[in-house]
Amino acid sequence: MSDPAGGGRHFAFLLVDKFAMFSLAAAIDTVRSANRMLGHDFYRWTTISADGEGVIASNGLPLKVDYSVADIPPADILFVCLGLSTDFPGKSKILAALRSWGRRGGAMGALSAGSFLLAEAGQLEGHRCTIHWENRAGFRERFPDIECTGNVYEIDRKRYSCAGGTTSIDLMLEILRSDFGQGLANEVANQFQHERIRSAGDRQRIGPERDLTGKSEKLRKIVELMADKLDEPLSAVQLAKAAGLSVRQVERLFLRHLNMTPGRYYMRLRLERARELLRQTNMPILDVAIATGFTSHSYFAQSYRLQFGRPPSEERRTTY
Repeated sequence: MSDPAGGGRHFAFLLVDKFAMFSLAAAIDTVRSANRMLGHDFYRWTTISADGEGVIASNGLPLKVDYSVADIPPADILFVCLGLSTDFPGKSKILAALRSWGRRGGAMGALSAGSFLLAEAGQLEGHRCTIHWENRAGFRERFPDIECTGNVYEIDRKRYSCAGGTTSIDLMLEILRSDFGQGLANEVANQFQHERIRSAGDRQRIGPERDLTGKSEKLRKIVELMADKLDEPLSAVQLAKAAGLSVRQVERLFLRHLNMTPGRYYMRLRLERARELLRQTNMPILDVAIATGFTSHSYFAQSYRLQFGRPPSEERRTTY
């Protein structure tokens, strides 16, 4: 981290067409607000594209940039901001620039799905990272040797990653806290009505329910265990034992809080993961079925149709 008594800190944001505007704005505005609280411009930022030309955000808004990847200025952290697509014009230039930055020992970060690019450039080997929950299934299939957590953000030595959206705020607040202490982080969070500053240990969305906050901790533990064991589903007895409950107690817990049986909930998790893999990867449908715990192609197709109203083959044709 930079010395707060020194000359400040500079962040560079590498953008590609269809990048996630909200993730970028949340990151930049957090440090912009910090400057206001500090009374001077300790934090600076620049924007970069493959060729120095403007880019179009996923919401259609055009954005001018300051530099091309051939002329990236010195920066404390080079952040990659990506959208839904991992293929785009100028990708080879960007991957080469990331590898060069890494060889020089530069720190790198990823907003939202940016971890895909860092991993493809070979810059996450031996590092822990995170990515938006919607992209995690595809990432783990493509880069099985990289530890990709389900947390809101991760900082592992010189690698910074977050799940995008409001988690960009949390990541930048952690950087502010490291530079200036908790007081400044709290002041900036209050400016954004950010009620609770999340830590690196906070989890993203786990399953169909986006927020299990305030519900049983034992329920959360079981759901997290389910989410981590989709390829080899655990039995009702194994899940109950892990939570220190009886099978009947687990059933009552799910019915009370989620209005469905544990088995049905587990099936929903597996099928949602299957849909993510179908949309994000080119894996054969049979491989998708196996990756989500189905040993029979026909049973997978039948279950998928019942859940989403169309067969897996139609999902693939629609997506690609």
